[in-house]
Amino acid sequence: MAKPKVFVFAPADPTGEAHKMLTDAGCELVIGKANWDSPQGNNEDEMAKMAEGCVALMGTSIRSSPITQKIMRAAKDLRIVAKFTIGVDDVDVDAATEMGILVTHGPTESNWGGVAEGTVTNMLALLKKVRERDRHLKSTSGWRDTALQGTYVGRRESDGYPGIVLGIVGLGRIGTRVANLMRPWGMRIIAYDPYIPESHFTDAGVERIHDLPALLKQADVVSLHVVLTKETHHLMSAEQFAMMKPSAILINTSRGFCVDEEALIEALQNHKIAGAACDVFEQEPLPADSPLRKMDDRMLISPHMISSNHGSGLHPGLIWGTRAVLAALKGEVLDNVYNKEVIDHWKARFGGKSLI
Repeated sequence: MAKPKVFVFAPADPTGEAHKMLTDAGCELVIGKANWDSPQGNNEDEMAKMAEGCVALMGTSIRSSPITQKIMRAAKDLRIVAKFTIGVDDVDVDAATEMGILVTHGPTESNWGGVAEGTVTNMLALLKKVRERDRHLKSTSGWRDTALQGTYVGRRESDGYPGIVLGIVGLGRIGTRVANLMRPWGMRIIAYDPYIPESHFTDAGVERIHDLPALLKQADVVSLHVVLTKETHHLMSAEQFAMMKPSAILINTSRGFCVDEEALIEALQNHKIAGAACDVFEQEPLPADSPLRKMDDRMLISPHMISSNHGSGLHPGLIWGTRAVLAALKGEVLDNVYNKEVIDHWKARFGGKSLI
């Protein structure tokens, strides 16, 4: 019997542990060019060719060519597309579901806590003018400058100062962790998430806001923690920026396409908002000629690395993905399936039919 072929379209296995799990199970690996350092890899035509004869696709994020219907159709007996990350926005999930293919993700990757910590870091860097104060002393012979006044973030009991209003859009694991980190500061924390039960807001000590415009009008900091879907694509555009306070800042550590970058640039240039921090962009890597690279200190950018910290990484998600592939090749289904509605269809096609 021929070895089952697995196309690793975006490798993220520096130790080789996951690849060894697959080869030890008798799989043949096809390795793509994309990797963690750069999500750019093979183009769609190349990937479709590489996918021919494969029964599983797996990898981390890929931006040059998402896993399209064309690529999946090239693998006629494809059982699974396994992502190492939480997000599956670079997979045509609707097409996979229609074709009876499992799409799995990494629900226990260790990156999410780092995203929350990075969110708080970005917020404080902007509000406290950390970069500006440092540069002022290093580039001038001066001392204090009134232009370097920061924002007092937390509540003061001494004089009743209420602190800022933190607005969280998406109260999942990351948004909840941000709220938990900031709650001791005593500020008002509000959140919008129509998919989270009331009890979770209560447990997190967060005030529920029932529509996005209401949150945008009240918040001094708007922090996005959503997955990319049709609903959240350009969730923040010109209309939404116009609702924000001129003194407010936006933080996006979710997905680049959740923010209309042209509208963000226009909002900053015309002082409709006071600042923004983005770790993710509509095109990654961020083009060398992007206006975002040339903006002043009101714009804080980083290369999609907010989750990259010593002690975290993709490893848990990598192992989840590998185990999901091995299970699918045995005709079994693990519990990290994203498109759960396909499971019954999938079991009718592949259940109990082992290739390894």
